[in-house]
Amino acid sequence: MRAAGGDAVVAQADVRDHEQLADAAKLAVDRFGRIDALLANAGISDQSSAAGGDPERWRAVVETNLLGTIYAVRAVLPQMLRQSSGHIFVTSSVSGREAYPGEAVYIASKWGQVGYAHALRQEVADAGIRVTVVEPGIVDTPLTRDNPLVRPLLDATEPLNPADVAEALVYGFRQPPHVVVSELTVRPLHQQAPRFDQTTT
Repeated sequence: MRAAGGDAVVAQADVRDHEQLADAAKLAVDRFGRIDALLANAGISDQSSAAGGDPERWRAVVETNLLGTIYAVRAVLPQMLRQSSGHIFVTSSVSGREAYPGEAVYIASKWGQVGYAHALRQEVADAGIRVTVVEPGIVDTPLTRDNPLVRPLLDATEPLNPADVAEALVYGFRQPPHVVVSELTVRPLHQQAPRFDQTTT
């Protein structure tokens, strides 16, 4: 960030704890005086059947993916409303628009993010705040590469890399103030719908 002429400060927080996120937002305001953008990107996955999955893992998925997004927005939105500007990006997934066997709870959390983002956009538009929900297909990250159930999906196609998703975010952010890209789906050209029902428990 500094090599590009900007400045940065790092704060560690658990997105499942709204007070920690509020503290991180306050740190940003104290350091920079404003908050121009939020990328709600924290997420975990789960591959399991509806009959045999671990309810505690399901709780972690919903709290991280969906409540984590909601809490992050809650932390920054008062400042954005005060300055009458800001751009909120919610990282959902292609799984927030498409369903398949074996990831029902993960899919539910991602569909929830999509609905939340569109409702939020309508709530804050008159305040000059833009909201974009981003729905990537499979991306080559440690979350996918280190998962033995998901890794075959990476090997079966040429996956996205984080820079591909970042370019989509920059595109949305650089639109004129009166333009909002409300939904962006970015996927590998040849990605097929996954099926986990043969391997999950």
